[in-house]
Amino acid sequence: MSSLILIGSDLSVCGGLLEVVKVIYKLISILIVVIPIILVLLGTFDLGKAVMASDEKEIKQAQNLLIKRLIYAAVIFFVPTLVGVVMNILASGKSDETAEIDPSSWKACWKAAQN
Repeated sequence: MSSLILIGSDLSVCGGLLEVVKVIYKLISILIVVIPIILVLLGTFDLGKAVMASDEKEIKQAQNLLIKRLIYAAVIFFVPTLVGVVMNILASGKSDETAEIDPSSWKACWKAAQN
């Protein structure tokens, strides 16, 4: 009986989309770690190839590419955090009582997906 109450509360938190939100949360959590690692490894591999070739022009190009990939990795890593902060700020604002959707309800749904 208690599992039915728990399921009912999960359904009401996300309007029945809790499982979808959980999948999205897990996917984002994996991507914000895996993509930067891949970008750093590819940049390092390219720089290593250029160093082995002993060509100054290739080394300079590989360095520039590595720097760009490091910047992309940092952006990919921090964008979800920045979006979360902005969404929290927006959700903490005053809500209109006539609105059909409570702006803070996404926070409850996202927290339920994290568990």
